[in-house]
Amino acid sequence: MSREKHYQARLERRRAATVAGNEAQRAYAGHRAKTDAVVDCGWGRLIFAHTFRDNRKLADALLAEAAGKRDIAFYVNDPHVLLAMEPQNLFLDPSHTYRLWLDRYKVSPLRPRGYTVRLLNSRADAESVRRVYLARQMIPPPVDFMWQHRTSRTVQFFIAADNHSGEVLGAATGIDHVEAFDDPEKGASLWALAVDPQARNPGIGQALVRHMAEYFIGRGRSYLDLSVMHDNREAIRLYERLKFERINAFTVKNKNSFNEPLFIGTQPQEALNPYARIITREAQRRGIGVEVLDAEAGFFELALGGRTVTCRESLSELTTSIAMSRCDDKAVTHRILRGANLRVPAQAQVTDDQQAENFLNEFGAVVVKPARGEQGAGISVDVRDRDALHAAIAEAREHCEKVLLEEYVQGVDLRIIVIDGAVVAAATRRPPRIQGTGQDSIRDLIRKQSRRREAATGGESRIPIDRETERSVTEAGHMLDDILAYGEYLTVRKTANLHTGGTIHDVTAKLHPSLRQAAIDAAAAIDIPVTGLDFIVPDPAEPEYVIIEANERPGLANHEPQPTAERFVDLLFPSTAGR
Repeated sequence: MSREKHYQARLERRRAATVAGNEAQRAYAGHRAKTDAVVDCGWGRLIFAHTFRDNRKLADALLAEAAGKRDIAFYVNDPHVLLAMEPQNLFLDPSHTYRLWLDRYKVSPLRPRGYTVRLLNSRADAESVRRVYLARQMIPPPVDFMWQHRTSRTVQFFIAADNHSGEVLGAATGIDHVEAFDDPEKGASLWALAVDPQARNPGIGQALVRHMAEYFIGRGRSYLDLSVMHDNREAIRLYERLKFERINAFTVKNKNSFNEPLFIGTQPQEALNPYARIITREAQRRGIGVEVLDAEAGFFELALGGRTVTCRESLSELTTSIAMSRCDDKAVTHRILRGANLRVPAQAQVTDDQQAENFLNEFGAVVVKPARGEQGAGISVDVRDRDALHAAIAEAREHCEKVLLEEYVQGVDLRIIVIDGAVVAAATRRPPRIQGTGQDSIRDLIRKQSRRREAATGGESRIPIDRETERSVTEAGHMLDDILAYGEYLTVRKTANLHTGGTIHDVTAKLHPSLRQAAIDAAAAIDIPVTGLDFIVPDPAEPEYVIIEANERPGLANHEPQPTAERFVDLLFPSTAGR
């Protein structure tokens, strides 16, 4: 078929789907289905607008949105009329509606690998679903709500769970329209699809969609609808591959703080990276003026009531040049922390080859790092032999002439954020790890996971294929072009830095008081108002630790759901705290 004929056929299918959708909506005039239908989904209410005969009543239903929720009016017949009633409070959601006709659905022979898609069936599942939604900056249903509705015939919570650990990798909400309002069309819909940005398994979103489609086929439903942002090209490509067709249906939402990016239009600060953007968004929410000075470098200015503060991401004018220089040179940081009676690993500056080899012989395993630098550049971890030592020193010197050797301490990499003398967040950081498919080379698996990490972090995290990655793979007994066995895990770098593909996991609630106090004391010793302290610990819930670095510009966007941006803006503008 020619490209033009293919396009025409596709257009005709869309027209047919639109006509069918409009005819079904008109059919409600004579059907005795439930009217004014509203379904509580936990994250908000799904309001079936086409079951309302009075637009005023529909507007009032939307305006009754509870605090912290996100209500959605779906299948709005006359959006122009509805918006004219409440132009200050409602807006037309810039999303498309897609429909999968279930009688045309073709079951895929491919099944999920390493995980299973099923209905939520435990409180642990519900708590993990909440974590996934928060990681995606989505409103999560309350844990109790999901648990209480696990047997609901109207609202179903589907999850993708790792076969080995049970960890929830993705989630979605299914709504049965027949149970909700006696739908004569026998439809269903999919909402709140989210995949953990740190999940390593491929195809999780597709597997959730397919499982839900097959679930509703089993219930005898006719179609599965969903709403997707108009510019979410990746999701739209997925849905169109699964044979979803776009239909003419409109969605209206409330003008609340959560929906703000959808109706305020593109702002200049959108060009900022995620670490700066999380701060400027919080400032905007409080009515603080934002002026972007250098988007590429993350510089911006905040102003309120005659007070102006210039920042570079989480580094502000409140951090003195002395405090910044103490963090900038890792040897200086080490001496200050040691002088404050805080535990640090043994450290020495490289002076010559023999001295470096003596240090390695003394400790058996070392860390080699440039004295100055950030984002994990030039750092080699767990170096154990002479050749690897000299190669690591050469790489570190590419970033800074002054190179440090440090005693390698085994344990968990822990980042603690201290703002204004208080611990705000703590998270463990894990080195990047891939999972074998039995078909792909280690090199290709790294590239695929790197692309997923880039997409999940706005380009801030990727796994470089460099000497450190090659060394880690070789020491594990592999070569980059080897095929990794199906299901086998391989840690491809020993550094857990997020910029080089590491992942982060919140542990604030279980942080041991001794670690909390050590972080506060370290920030006080450096005399810095905002810092990210890197610890090595056996367990965040235990008191043992060493502190290896202090960062004067920690990434606050990495610590959801902790209120890092809120506490940072509190520090800069105390009068706005609590807004």
